[in-house]
Amino acid sequence: MSTATPSRTIRIGTGAGYSGDRIEPAVQLVEQGALDYLVFECLAERTIALAQQARRRDASLGYDPLLEARWRAVLPLAAKRGVRIVTNMGAANPLAAARKTLELARALGIDTLRIAAVTGDDVLDVVQAGDYRFEESGEPVAAFKNRIVAANAYLGAQPIVDALQAGADVVLTGRVADPALFLAPLVHAFGWSMDDWDRLGQGTVVGHLLECAGQITGGYFADPGIKDVPNLARLGFPIGEVGEDGSVVITKVPHAGGCVTEATCKEQLLYEIHDPKRYLQPDVVADFSRVTIKQRGADTVAVTGGRGTPRPGTLKTSVAYVDGFIGEGQISYGGSGALARARLALDIVRDRLALRGIAVRELRCDLIGVDSLYGSARAANQPEPYEVRVRVAARCDSIEEAVQIGNEVETLYTNGPAGGGGATKSVREVIAVQSVLLPREAITPSIEIFGK
Repeated sequence: MSTATPSRTIRIGTGAGYSGDRIEPAVQLVEQGALDYLVFECLAERTIALAQQARRRDASLGYDPLLEARWRAVLPLAAKRGVRIVTNMGAANPLAAARKTLELARALGIDTLRIAAVTGDDVLDVVQAGDYRFEESGEPVAAFKNRIVAANAYLGAQPIVDALQAGADVVLTGRVADPALFLAPLVHAFGWSMDDWDRLGQGTVVGHLLECAGQITGGYFADPGIKDVPNLARLGFPIGEVGEDGSVVITKVPHAGGCVTEATCKEQLLYEIHDPKRYLQPDVVADFSRVTIKQRGADTVAVTGGRGTPRPGTLKTSVAYVDGFIGEGQISYGGSGALARARLALDIVRDRLALRGIAVRELRCDLIGVDSLYGSARAANQPEPYEVRVRVAARCDSIEEAVQIGNEVETLYTNGPAGGGGATKSVREVIAVQSVLLPREAITPSIEIFGK
């Protein structure tokens, strides 16, 4: 049970909800949010796989590409105001991220910063040595051995708590469960036990609400005329004011763009949730089924009622592997008869790929703005557009075949219907992701401290 004073609260702000998120809202939070903690949540399954590839090309890389820009903007302010930072910007290389953070801090004249790197989530060797099957397809992992590029387990809050207890001002992790980034400061600040399931469940509610940054302050929520959101160009990111029992008030900096309402909070609560009674996390099985959300005032919403049951015995692990290449080409047609010319263009490309014997595993031919989202049946009942963008994309086993997809679209300039323009082409490697469940005892998190 907690040893903290019941009336105490801490304020946690979200500085990013994904790798490429805006930097200005994080600066605004540190300047005006009266924060105790700032959390940057920057990892997705594919993001960390790409980071693993970057680390293999250069052992000094593999962390978030915006790490340096974020630190230059935020670290001096955070150090001055005593705001502690937790982030998964360590991605595939938390140790290199910590070293880079220390280097930048010293360059910025910050000499007292303590930085912690949390490692142990990289379990590629464990996965390749075991007899595991993918949860999604049931296929044996061993069949993919030569194509696997990364395997990262979702760690929980405990190693972050350990780093905070060791006095870290900045904690850099690799793959951890998103809510754990927010849960850890609560466990540390309030002294929660790691088997206080109801508090851990409510703390997971807090993390889940805050983790996507601008989504809970009106970003992604906005729908003009139905759900209007003010000043989205200056969208403010959320602040959670959390009590010792885990109850939270969601708000934002006054005068920042966006809004915090019951509706924005409810949409975020439901985001990515399958069974609200069993939201499986490394630290707890959270139960959202009795959560209550109540507007307290302008941009102020109170959230209570999260509960939990004992944590699972396994940890989800994302396994990323190379799954071919996608070649793509696009070209536009406009004016009278644009739709008919665009359809002819697609017919030509299909015939050309067959004539040349290009091996294609999957082929998709779209008319953007006509049938690319809802299919041809819906398109048949719509007015004919005055401009159409043709897109052909195919998955191939070799990069050489993938290149030919865009080439065939480009040749429509002079070998296809009249008036084609703005052709583009590209090829990219496909990184696919499936999951395995690893026993907890197979994974050993650790922390390393840098700086004073």
